[in-house]
Order: sequence, then C-alpha cells, then structure tokens
Amino acid sequence: MDTDTIAAIATASGKGGIGIIRLSGDKALAIGKQISGINLKPRYAHFSEFFDQQKNLIDNGIAIYFPNPNSFTGEDVVEIQAHGSSVLLNSLLNETIRLGARIARPGEFSERAFLNDKIDLIQAEAIADIIESTSEAAAKSAVRSLSGEFSSLINNLTYDITRLRVYVEAAIDFPEEEVDFLSDQYITDTLETLTSSIENIWQQAKQGSLIRDGLSLVIIGKPNAGKSSLLNLLAGDNLAIVNQQAGTTRDILREDIQIDGLPLRIIDTAGLRKSEDEIEQEGIRRARNEIGKADIVLFMRDASNDSAVIIKANPDNDQQVIQSIKEELKQFDISVPASTSFIVVNNKIDIAQQLPEIKSHPLFTEVFLSAKTGQGLDLFKDSLKTIGGFTNSNESNFVARSRHIDALSKAKESIENGKQQLIDYQAGELLAEDLRLAQNYLGLITGTVTSDDLLGEIFSSFCIGK
Repeated sequence: MDTDTIAAIATASGKGGIGIIRLSGDKALAIGKQISGINLKPRYAHFSEFFDQQKNLIDNGIAIYFPNPNSFTGEDVVEIQAHGSSVLLNSLLNETIRLGARIARPGEFSERAFLNDKIDLIQAEAIADIIESTSEAAAKSAVRSLSGEFSSLINNLTYDITRLRVYVEAAIDFPEEEVDFLSDQYITDTLETLTSSIENIWQQAKQGSLIRDGLSLVIIGKPNAGKSSLLNLLAGDNLAIVNQQAGTTRDILREDIQIDGLPLRIIDTAGLRKSEDEIEQEGIRRARNEIGKADIVLFMRDASNDSAVIIKANPDNDQQVIQSIKEELKQFDISVPASTSFIVVNNKIDIAQQLPEIKSHPLFTEVFLSAKTGQGLDLFKDSLKTIGGFTNSNESNFVARSRHIDALSKAKESIENGKQQLIDYQAGELLAEDLRLAQNYLGLITGTVTSDDLLGEIFSSFCIGK
C-alpha cells in the first residue's frame, strides 16, 4: 500500500462557515504541528492560528489529531478546520503539500480505511452512497450499510457456508467415516437454509438497489397524446410546455421525482410523427437513444381518439397490441429491448368518459388515466412500484449496488448447482467446489476476496477528500 502522507479538502467546494483540510499518514502530525505551531494532543480540539512558511497568518480555526490505529484510516490523521473560503483552504492545502504531503486521489482516505481493516468494502461504498443520496430513504439505507447491517448478513451467510464446506470436505478426506451425503440430514437441511437465506438477502439487496439507483421511465407516443402533461402531473410542476399544436416538445426533457421513496427519472420525448423538420428528427433520434437505456418504456395513446386501441385481457389480443405498437415504432427505427418493462397509457379518459383503471397483461401493463385532471394518478404510481418490484421502504432496508446483486445471484446459483450435484450424483467433491465458489462470490461483496481493478473502479468514483 502507498504510505505517502495524503492531504485534501474534505468539505464541499464553494463558500461556507467551515472548511476542513484532512491529512493522513506518517507525516500528518508533524505537518499539523508546523502549520498550527502547537504540540497537538490526541483527540483534543486546539484553537490555533495557521501560518505559512514565512510565518504569515493564513487563517485561524481548530486543529485535531487522531493517532493511529484509532482513526478513520487507521493511520495518523490531522484535521484542520478553517473558514470555508476556497482561497484560504487552497492556501492551507498548498502549505501541507510544501511540508511533504501529496494530494489524495479520489476515495483514497476510504481506500486506506479499507486496506487497514477499519471498514469493509460494503461500508466503504456506503460512504459514497451517503454523500450521493438524493432521498431520505436512500440516506437512511446507506447509513444502515455503513453501520454494518448488510456486512453482518453477508458475514453470517459466509460463516454458515464455510461450516458446511468444512463438514463436506472432512467427509471426503476421511472416507472411512462412510458418510452418505444424500441421506445426511445435516447437509440437506443446511443447503435448504442457505438457499432460503441468500434469497432473502437478494430480495433486500434488490430493494436497496432501487432506493439507491431508482428507475428510468421514458414516455413516447404520437404528438398531442399528453406526454408532456403526464410529465407535469408526475413532477407537480409545469416543466414542459403544453400546447394543442403538434410538435411542441422537440428535445428530451428530464425530471427526477420520488414515489414513496422510490427515485424515478422521467424522460419526456418528442412526439413520433413523420416530419421533414430537422429539429423534430433529432428529437426522435434522441428518444431512440433513451429507450435503449430505460427500465420502463411508457407508450402513450389518446383514449378519446377512435384510433386508440381498447385492450382486452386475453393473450391473443395482448400479443397483437404489442405487435401493432412495435410496428408503429419501427417506422422511426425504434425498438424496445426485451428486458424493458412496457406500459401502455390510455390518456384523456375525462374526454372519453372512462373510469381510471389498471390492467395487467402478460406482456405489458395498461393504464387508463387523465393527465389533465389527475384521475388514475395514484393507480398509475402504484403500478410503477409494482413493475419495478419496489415495496415501501422500511427500517430493514440497506443500500446495495448492482455488483452486490450480481455476486449474490452467482453465489445462490453455485449453492443450487452444488445441491443438484449432490442429488443427481451424490458428488461431495463437486458440492464442496460449488460451496467454495459461493464463498468467493460473497467475499467479493465485503472485499475479503478482491482485485486491484475492482478497488480502483470503486474508489475512483469517490470525492477527493473521502
């Protein structure tokens, strides 16, 4: 590990009452003493004046020394708390560099805390997630991950897998014990328990990922179907211009909202129609790009128009509706990925004199609402949560990332493969190998099994001072 003393501004850029310079490493105490002119006591807040090399006063404030190993990074740490002027903070930072520190890389303080076993990888990522959280639910979930709730679940699961692996491998190494793997109740019961436990953690992680990342919803359809009106209704503000003239929306409009703690990015696109207008054509091209990245594509129809399809809940018609929409989109070289959820919205039910309704079909969800009056809005919001697999946040949620979900899925698959090998072939060796793989996948989550490339990718996304 790099043992240079590192320094960085740990507070957000801009003006503020307080700004913090953080140092970590062997020279941190000596640099702190030289700048403050004080013999810093451990964990004592010293009010001091801060000087440069020529003994010119830079600022005054508080200096605190945290000796190793009982600091955030596990190294000697000094924090200099000054006034929140970027000019003053940069002057102080330059002075620390002159005295032997170097500028920290993004996330290097948290990386050192991880490498010095002060936190695991889940907790390190949770620090960044707290900083980046955009909702109260996301912030609370990140705090629970930082406190170790997610880590504890993974560690307990890893411990149970390890115990079973030891038992299986001991039976293999001592064949005179003549363990019948298939009839050994301890092995089969433990495999069932492991499968159930990892499924529960996976479900919680999925909720945590939704709270962290949210869903992206792209609204498409013909001009004047009410796309911009729906955006305004969901956002609770007049963000998009609404006009009877076709082609009013020509560019992509984005808005971030929350539905009961679920972050949702809504993307309103230009109306789909044949046009020689270069701006409209560019708008449709941008809509095509957004659809390829969307979690949910919402196709909007005018329910007051005779050409709108009134969909009936039978599989044959269901397939026909999707096919007709795909044919309609194909005219504009637009295709919806198979993995993307699909919603058909019949708008303007106030004119069509229909009731708000939600219908679930095998290939899509159908919504009847009025973007003008708000009829059916609550039903629509509930359908978005259902489609996304989101349940209202509660105190057991922890924040999770896609890599955590991927590792849990692979660990679960390994355990299920091992169980199948046991049932089909009574192959203890293959079961032991699958348990080892599951253990390694879980180790990737906490960082007990990791690589330099993974660490570089994770910590490079952090703030400089973290």
